[in-house]
Amino acid sequence: MTGRLAVTPLRYRPDLEQIEPDEPQIARDLAETMLSIAQKTYADSGHAMRCVHAKRHGLLAARLEVLADLPPELAQGIFDKSQAYDCVMRLSTTPGDLLHDSVSTPRGMALKVLDVEGARLAGSEGSFNQDFVLANGKEFNSPSGKAFLKNLRMLALTTDRIEGLKELVSKVFRGLESVVEAVGGQSSMLKSLGDNPPTHILGESFYSQVPIRYGDFVAKVGVVPASDNLRALANKQVDIGKDADAIRHEVEQFFVEETAIWHLQIQLCTDLDAMPVEGISPWDEKTSPFITVARLIVDPQQAWSEERSNTVDDGMGFSPWNGIKAHQPLGSIMRLRKLAYEKSAAFRSQRNAMPVTEPMSCPLNRERGHFAEREALRDA
Repeated sequence: MTGRLAVTPLRYRPDLEQIEPDEPQIARDLAETMLSIAQKTYADSGHAMRCVHAKRHGLLAARLEVLADLPPELAQGIFDKSQAYDCVMRLSTTPGDLLHDSVSTPRGMALKVLDVEGARLAGSEGSFNQDFVLANGKEFNSPSGKAFLKNLRMLALTTDRIEGLKELVSKVFRGLESVVEAVGGQSSMLKSLGDNPPTHILGESFYSQVPIRYGDFVAKVGVVPASDNLRALANKQVDIGKDADAIRHEVEQFFVEETAIWHLQIQLCTDLDAMPVEGISPWDEKTSPFITVARLIVDPQQAWSEERSNTVDDGMGFSPWNGIKAHQPLGSIMRLRKLAYEKSAAFRSQRNAMPVTEPMSCPLNRERGHFAEREALRDA
């Protein structure tokens, strides 16, 4: 990519963030609420799971290739020069308990970019990696920290409740959302409560929803399908009625032979009034469009296995606060997440046989190599 940008990005300054006096207490309450979810599921199963996004649908070795000749405004942080990084990708859905896929909730993509350079964020000094935590919507589901806590408490109340009731509620909410969309709108709240359309997860686009520092500037992050095989899956319906793990099985089947390519994009903040750092609403893409800065590539591999689950689900944490200062999370929603993510990882690390650690290299590449060897023998 060459040439000048059509937008003039706003430069990052520490005073762009406005911390409310009650924010520390909300952060503590949020962390306690998230831990209550983990404690319930641990009491039932004897295994410590994530407080949210417990169910994974794909655990993948990936490669992030930064584009060459980016303009200076885009060549920031880990994207400052053309290079390739190994990554771990985790695809998931939001609840903290492992539900039948017929309870159709929002999806997430967590991306761990390995072996990056740069001064570290406080609390992540022992890591050499950069995490991005993304969801399949451009708007966060709560307009404020207090609303975030209220919604999480509602989610906590449903943990460990009758799954059949959750399935029924999910169907009702999907019906309500279809009415909202028919009149030209979307409800992030309804989607968070279980009405996400039962579409193929590999056809989704994923977004940070709230901003991060982008080196000298401020941006939101998006990961969107780029290869034709992913684009063909956009809005493709998946039968989630009978198979409890239908989404995972679709991902596994895809990666038996297919290579997937996404574009990692950033949307630069150009006007603090129209694109507030403390807000959760989508920024106007006509004013500042998403721009591709890297390609994210996943080659054919075994997309899930017990070994991969032990390695990634138990042995890794994903947090926007695990990274470099050039990509510092910004805004109240990001700040409130920090303590909750730390306590969640510590809870799992203390109770499971495999503690949560930061990998020095991609542990899935070795298994991916074995998968390729098996496929070659099968086709010989």
